Amino acid sequence: MTRIHTDQTSPDSSPGTMRRRTLLQAAAAVAAMPGLANAQAAYPSRPIRMMVPWPPGQATDQVARVISQELTKLLAQPIVVDNRAGAGGTIGTDAVAKAAPDGYTLLAASSGPVTISPLLTKTPFDPERDLTPICMLGISPYVLVTAPDFPARDAREFVALVKANPGKYAFGSSGTGATAHIIAESFNAALGLQALHVPYKGSVPALTDVMSGQVAYCLETAAATMPLVRNGRLKALGVSLEKGSSVTPGIPPLANAAGIPGFDLGAWIGIMVPARTPKAVVDRLAAELEKAMLSPEVKQAFATISMEMDYRRSDEFSRYMKMVSTRFGDVIKSGNIKVD
Repeated sequence: MTRIHTDQTSPDSSPGTMRRRTLLQAAAAVAAMPGLANAQAAYPSRPIRMMVPWPPGQATDQVARVISQELTKLLAQPIVVDNRAGAGGTIGTDAVAKAAPDGYTLLAASSGPVTISPLLTKTPFDPERDLTPICMLGISPYVLVTAPDFPARDAREFVALVKANPGKYAFGSSGTGATAHIIAESFNAALGLQALHVPYKGSVPALTDVMSGQVAYCLETAAATMPLVRNGRLKALGVSLEKGSSVTPGIPPLANAAGIPGFDLGAWIGIMVPARTPKAVVDRLAAELEKAMLSPEVKQAFATISMEMDYRRSDEFSRYMKMVSTRFGDVIKSGNIKVD
């Protein structure tokens, strides 16, 4: 009877050889996985784009350029600023929301397109779904200003006068739905002030009419108001940050000066990336941005453009944005604020 041997062996079937073959096959399969070679490369391995959804020279643009210079040093790769303005910042913001989540496209994010626009209109992106916050960098305080001869010496006298004359006074803003408009409406609502809103195409014409007395007051950025306050063309009655601001020396917080505890609003600026960006990349960016904020050059630049440094890590930044969104949403709803 013929026996069939089932334990035939060959030089290629030894345990050691089989283990080597298995390892080689596994390595080949891993190498064939799409994009894995790039994912395993040290980040960053090529230039990074910083998208600024505003024109050159605007506050977000200035902050982005300062931070980009520091990140270039820390990451040893060029950070290229890309200005893509339009539609109140939503065009550039949407471009980042739809970019590849690989860490090579960053967003110089700001309160207008990320917090306010989605409350007023349907945007092509959902900030919570499509963007991941890395950190908040700073906040632009807003200053309550009037003409120098306005008949109120301080914020409390101002509130008493406007409150006693509902509908008599008007306030200007840089446009319907602009951050300045929403902060002013928040201020009015907190104090029960009834005043007429006059929208302008930018802060310059709005402040020009405040100086001439055409409108009674504005709540505008420190960058726009402080030069006019210093030369005596405007009178400052309070600043919108609860603890005051280093860029508005001598001007009391409205929370105290106007009697509205907890009033703490401004225009924030931060860094975001597309959702689903790998955690390792997010963590690296966060660590280097935190280092960048300690740079004396960055601190000096922020002071020069009247931006209050307010670094917040990702989780705290997210909580802050939700708080601001809720507060602004309530004001927009109660004031029936709409954009054409």
